Amino acid sequence: MPTDIPSASEQADRQRAAWMAAAQAGDQRAYTRVLNDSVALIRAVARRQGVAVDALDDVVQETLLTVHRVRHTFDPSRSYDAWLSAIAARRAIDLLRSHGRREHREVHDEFAMDTHADREDASTGTLRQQEAERLRKAIETLPPGQREAVEQLGLKERTLAEAAERTGRNTGALKVNLHRALKTLRDRLHGES
Repeated sequence: MPTDIPSASEQADRQRAAWMAAAQAGDQRAYTRVLNDSVALIRAVARRQGVAVDALDDVVQETLLTVHRVRHTFDPSRSYDAWLSAIAARRAIDLLRSHGRREHREVHDEFAMDTHADREDASTGTLRQQEAERLRKAIETLPPGQREAVEQLGLKERTLAEAAERTGRNTGALKVNLHRALKTLRDRLHGES
């Protein structure tokens, strides 16, 4: 014996659809009712999408704003809950994407200060000059072959072929000398020897 009695959720969906249809006709009380009644559904959709509890209100607000802008698109012969759920899911995804982008762009203060010092800070220029002087002195102490490889390949940014032509050394020797020089400089500048 089939029953044509709608479930409680179907009844609630029909009620919200009726309120939205009345709201589209200009009934402010029906519009307030449907918006208030929609909040729980929006929150449930957002949670299913993976939105954190502390961000649910943002999704609710954005969804209700969207509903307000596109309320004329609702078709009263269709499910209000399905229409609202689609909007809420999109707003939840938008929020998740924006949080993901923000996390990739944000850096912790200590890291930012260490790597991006204030350009107006007078000590920054002095510090760079001191580091450049330390590097120059460390390069001067390298054996001649290593120093020549650093100057040609690193400082003057010549290709291996150009450096080999200017120094009379083969490219293999230049590579080995550059590798050894960089290791020595790294050790000296970072206090490992």
